[in-house]
Amino acid sequence: MAGRGTPGSETAGGPARHLPVMLGEVVAHLAPKDAGTYIDGTFGAGGYTRAILEAAECRVIAIDRDPSAIAAGGELVLAYPGRLVISEDRFGNLDEVARMLGAPQVDGVVLDIGVSSMQLDEGERGFSFRRDGPLDMRMSSSGVSAADLVAKLPEAELANLIYRFGEERHSRGIAKAIVKARAEAPIVRTLQLAEIVAKVVWAKPHEPHPATRTFQALRIAVNDELGELARALIAAESVLKPGGRLVVVTFHSLEDRIVKSFFANRSRAAAGSRHMPAVNAAAPSFRLVAKGAVEPSEVETAENSRARSAKLRAAERLDAPAYSGADLDGLLPPLPDPDSRRSNAPSRR
Repeated sequence: MAGRGTPGSETAGGPARHLPVMLGEVVAHLAPKDAGTYIDGTFGAGGYTRAILEAAECRVIAIDRDPSAIAAGGELVLAYPGRLVISEDRFGNLDEVARMLGAPQVDGVVLDIGVSSMQLDEGERGFSFRRDGPLDMRMSSSGVSAADLVAKLPEAELANLIYRFGEERHSRGIAKAIVKARAEAPIVRTLQLAEIVAKVVWAKPHEPHPATRTFQALRIAVNDELGELARALIAAESVLKPGGRLVVVTFHSLEDRIVKSFFANRSRAAAGSRHMPAVNAAAPSFRLVAKGAVEPSEVETAENSRARSAKLRAAERLDAPAYSGADLDGLLPPLPDPDSRRSNAPSRR
């Protein structure tokens, strides 16, 4: 699921070339222009930022919450003097970052919601279920870790978290196994957790690792990834100039659902009713640039297996004001009622 990285390293899923996913499509939909200002809200290894800077004589404000990404970006800053600033922050604050850097309005925003290849490659970051390391998963250096969640959450809450954010149908069985294991010894290593999950969920050799969805769920929860995405979309709406483009690349259905819902809501004029005539309804603030989701080409997926699940959506800012009283919770997937789900007992076929 990583979309940002550097060539020549190895991922949690095995050897792979690390290339920015749908780089050509991103630049084409963003359409950088000379003298414009653009925000790369998910800098990573700088693949999109470099491409934007090469596409036009423009300025880029890059954001990443990972201190290691900021440090590694210094060389790129030097390569484009006066045109690139990298800020250590959350991309949900992209509007505040831009204003602090003297850009209250910008010409484009790009977000790649995939995990950075650098994060996956370093076992010590705790993202990988194939590399041993501390069960961390924090993109920044502060806050609750995955080990904290695994150690403290009650079984029902843990099952719901894995079901909600991992879309894992065996969530109850996994949560039960985790609670049983942690009663015997603390779960503090990535391979330790992966082995616990693998005893519950069986997968064929060509299928994703049994722990894939569980690790995804914990990573999303630790970093509040869905909430961060929703805040970033609302922030982009407030900072984009009329005619500015918002381009978002997602890597799983939960992310794509949020982006799709946001663009549908903002690109459609609200229907009138006897309580709110159409003349008083909010005007659309975006026009869809890409009709539906753009997917990577067969050539790209053959060269970069990480691109297979990627989807790109893009829209252009209109003259209408940003929606007031934006409902953050309305963009987020609801927590399922555990009593309404089908049983998902442990499966070892």
